Amino acid sequence: MTAVRILLCDDHAVVRAGLLALIGSEADIEVVGEAGSGEEAVAMAAKLKPDVVLMDLQLGAGIDGVEATRRIASPDVHVLVLTTYDTDADITRAIEAGATGYLLKAERPEELFAAIRAAAQGRTALSAPVASRVMDRMRGAAGPSLTDRERDILAQLAHGLGNREIARALFISEATVKTHLGRIYAKLGVDTRAGAVAVAKERRLLP
Repeated sequence: MTAVRILLCDDHAVVRAGLLALIGSEADIEVVGEAGSGEEAVAMAAKLKPDVVLMDLQLGAGIDGVEATRRIASPDVHVLVLTTYDTDADITRAIEAGATGYLLKAERPEELFAAIRAAAQGRTALSAPVASRVMDRMRGAAGPSLTDRERDILAQLAHGLGNREIARALFISEATVKTHLGRIYAKLGVDTRAGAVAVAKERRLLP
C-alpha cells in the first residue's frame, strides 16, 4: 500500500512537532516535509509534490494560508486546512482558494487521519461545525437579501443603538434609519428590533 505523502505547514514549531508525532503513528501516512511559512510551503509543495498539504490559515508574516492554498492547490496536490478558525469568512476564502477540506484543530486524531485520507483522494473533508456553517450559508443564500446599508443598520441594532444614535453613526437622517428598519423588518419577517437582531444572528447576517 502506497503511503499518503504529507507536507505540514504551520508557523508554530511545537504544533508541527505534535502533528509529526501524531501522524507518525499511522503506517499509511508519511510526512515528507515541514514548512513554517506560506512562501516556504509553496516552494516545498512544488519541489516535493506531496499528496496533501496540511495548511494552517494564520502564518505570521508573509502570505497567509489562503494565499498559499491558492498557489498550491492542483489536481495532484490537495490542500487540507487545519486551523482553529471557523468563521464564515475564513471557510469561504479557503474553499474558494481551492482547499479540498477544512478541519479544526480540536478534532480527534482519528478524524484528522480520515480527513487526510479523504483529501488524498480528492474528496471533501469538513469538520462537523464547518459543515454546519457551510449548510447554513447555503440556506441563507436563498433567504433575505439585505443591502449593505441595511446590514450596517442591523449591525448598529445589534450593538443596542437607538435610531438617533444609528443616524449619527452612519451620517444619515433618523427618517432614513426608520425607512431602512421597515425594509429590514419586512425582509426578516419580524416587527421588533429584538426580533430583527435575533433572526439576523440565527441566519448569520451580522459581520
